[in-house]
Parts: sequence; C-alpha cells; structure tokens
Amino acid sequence: MSTIQTVGKRKCSIARVFLSKGEGKIEINKAHSLQEYFPREFHQRSVLSPLKLTERLETYDIKVNVKGGGITGQADAIRHGITRALLEAESDLRPQLKSAGLLTRDPRIVERKKYGHHKARKSCQFSKR
Repeated sequence: MSTIQTVGKRKCSIARVFLSKGEGKIEINKAHSLQEYFPREFHQRSVLSPLKLTERLETYDIKVNVKGGGITGQADAIRHGITRALLEAESDLRPQLKSAGLLTRDPRIVERKKYGHHKARKSCQFSKR
C-alpha cells in the first residue's frame, strides 16, 4: 500500500491527510505532534475518533497539512480527512463509519452579513419615536 491522500473540510478549515502503513504516528503541519497542536483533550479525541472506532490506532501513520479557520474547525477537518482516507484504504469499514456519522461533511458555515443590519441577523435598535 502506498500513501493515500485525501482532503477533509469543516467551515473554513481544509486538511490534507496522508495515510500510510506504520505504527500510529500523527504529524501535523510537518513539525507538531497531535498533543502539541491540540492541547485540549476534546480536540484530540475528535481527531482520533475514526481510528478508535475502527480499532486502527497503531496501524497507520498520518501526516496532515491543515490551514484556515479555528482550532475546532481544524480538528473536525482532520477527522473528516482521516475518515475518508480509512475508507479508501479499507472499503469494508464503510458501514461502521457511516453509522457513526463520520462520512458526511458538516455543511454549516457562517451566515453572511446583510445590509441594514449589524451582523447576519442582529438589527439596529428599534425606537418608536
């Protein structure tokens, strides 16, 4: 098996994931480990969820290039990319990943600001007189 390359997205974050056979190392942006890049355990669990679900934690090495958005968006983009890469490597994992809801890209993005409003939905203060 050669290296599998996939893309994961969430909000404005884009993660390019490279999956290859190995012993479970995860490298983010060519220099950081998972614990360095995501100090919060919530984000680490989010990234590792497809690997834990399929019991492939020590099977693959993962290299990730991620940019854009915030920390949570980047973590979810990496999770989406890892899920797609696992699916490409082993297509028999599809029912497991689909039932956990990891295959669908989260379509929610920031709503645009409208003219005459302060923000997307916040209006100016109303005064009768």
